[in-house]
Order: sequence, then structure tokens, then C-alpha cells
Amino acid sequence: MKVGFIGTGSMGGLLIETFLSSGALDPCDVLASNRSPGKLLELKKLHPGITVCANNSDTASGSDIVFLCVKPLQFKTLSDEIAPCLRSEQIVVSITSPVQLYHLESVLPSKVAKIIPSITHSVKSGTSLCIFGSRLNKKDRLVLLQLFSIIGITAEIPESHTRIASDFSSCGPAFLSYFLERWIEAAVEATGIDEALVSRLAGEMLLGTGKLLTEGGFTPQELQERVAVRGGITAEALNHLRSSLEGVFERLITTTHDKYNEDLHRLDALFGQNGIVQGPLDR
Repeated sequence: MKVGFIGTGSMGGLLIETFLSSGALDPCDVLASNRSPGKLLELKKLHPGITVCANNSDTASGSDIVFLCVKPLQFKTLSDEIAPCLRSEQIVVSITSPVQLYHLESVLPSKVAKIIPSITHSVKSGTSLCIFGSRLNKKDRLVLLQLFSIIGITAEIPESHTRIASDFSSCGPAFLSYFLERWIEAAVEATGIDEALVSRLAGEMLLGTGKLLTEGGFTPQELQERVAVRGGITAEALNHLRSSLEGVFERLITTTHDKYNEDLHRLDALFGQNGIVQGPLDR
């Protein structure tokens, strides 16, 4: 099976590295193209067996599965470029959340899916969000699910939940890292504790907390109740957080959805479609 990657930047490059390091793919299975020749040369040096293509059409035509790893507003130009060389039996996978299945199915002859990966796949963890188009059969879905199950967990979701699910699985590492960064900075400034030490403590705490939520049978509320003894230090600090963060998470969700809907409306215009009318937080 030949797997092509159009765009080898942040997430495209991560997927290639992770699929190869996990053994999900061999270098000879991979085709890649990028508008920056330098990135392709670096990739070829790291993985000599990879096929570096001169253009996107060569990557598309030579692959059984083609991953489109470009920015949302580049999709129309890219789809126009590769559509003539695609076949009905091929699978095209978008990894970009605002790009809808109806955008791609309207202009491409191939089967279409959308899979939102996570940076956590680089350590073989995290969840890939899978949304399948109408042309994929059971075997096609199984191929994609098996491929991504090697580098993490897979979850099939309705496309209308792409944005909110991505807030947790894809954006979440950045949000939590920011919280930890500010907490660590405050700890170092207030107490002089070694930054490397407290960063390690924070990372191990986050890893353990994730296991308690996924394997230990705890809900977030139950975990708080277990740790925070009434009248104790943790309970006092939790009360401070509750009052200080009032409304923050609602505004966080509104911000990500507003940006998503902005990109979606621009994509609808590029693809010449009106889209599907939904509420701002339902997409």
C-alpha cells in the first residue's frame, strides 16, 4: 500500500515520522511532496527509502491513500490541481478540521475521509478523530482505523462535532501546556524551585492524571473530590481556581468555534457552496 503526503510541515511531517517510527509504514511505502524543496530533502536524508515527488499530482496519482496536510484556504487550489489524476478507488484524507467532506466530495472523484490527528501521536498516544465520507466502504474504514490505531486511539465522530472534539484531542495539549507554563513560572518566581525539576513533576502528574481518567475509572469531579480534603490546602486552592476561571472555558470554546466558522464560510465561498446551516457551536 502506497501512502502519499501532500504537505510535510508541522503535522504532515509528524505523521510521516510517527508512522515510520511505529512500523505502521516502511519508507518505501511513503510518497511526499511539498512546496518547500528543503523540507523534502531533509525528509529524504532521514528516511532514504521515501519517494520524493516533483509535484503534488505525482504524489496523488501514485498513492492508494493520500493525506492532504495543508492549510484550510489552500485546499481549493490543491484539489483543483490533483483532481484530474485521482481515481475512484483511492482514498483522500484531509487532516484539517474546517474542510468539510462535502467540499472535497464535490470536486474529487475519490473516496474522502477526514482524520484529525494529535501531536501526542509522536509518543504513540492520544486520539485520532475519524469522520468518513459516503463513498468509503467497510473495508476502507477498517484500513484507516487500523493504520491510526498503531499510533494512538481512534474515535469515529459525526462531522458536526469535529471542532469541539478537536479542542480536546488536538488543541488540548497546547492549552494544558500553557496552563502548566504559567504555573511553573509562578512557582519558580515565588519559591526558587528548580525549573527543570518542577517541569518534570508537572509532566509526570499530567501523565498520571490522564491514566486515572482513562484507566482508573475516575471522572474529573471524582478525582477532585478524592484529592481535595474538605478544609485542606487543595480544597482552598480549588475554590480560588473556580472563582478566578469563571467563564474562561466558555469563552475558550466560543473562540475556537468562531475561528472555525470563519474558515468554514471562506471555504464555502472558495468551493462555491452555501454549506449546511447550523448553530455556531454545533459544527
